Amino acid sequence: MTPFTKQVVAIIAAIPEGKVMTYGQIAAHAGSPRAARQVVRILHSMSRKERLPWHRVVNAKGLIAIPDEHSRLMQETELISEGVEFQMDGSINLRLFGHDPGPAYLLDLDPSTDEQ
Repeated sequence: MTPFTKQVVAIIAAIPEGKVMTYGQIAAHAGSPRAARQVVRILHSMSRKERLPWHRVVNAKGLIAIPDEHSRLMQETELISEGVEFQMDGSINLRLFGHDPGPAYLLDLDPSTDEQ
């Protein structure tokens, strides 16, 4: 797993119940602000294996970005069950429900201290 992927997985895993983060926000916190699409790929390929709370990740407008209707409804249901509220336009107020992990969640990715 690359250092960026490790950071992305750690950040997503740490999103608390009832909060959301955006793909771009996760990419920026993981050290690559322009890698939102890479976050999408990581989330898609690793959410089941890593047991990530995939439903807590939305797009920059606070909208569910999944085109598949069944999956979108599943994500919406999960978020509502955690207390996240949707606005009339279907978006989530990121000021109220957004999560900003700050630097405390960043991993020490110095290869000389990597314990696997």
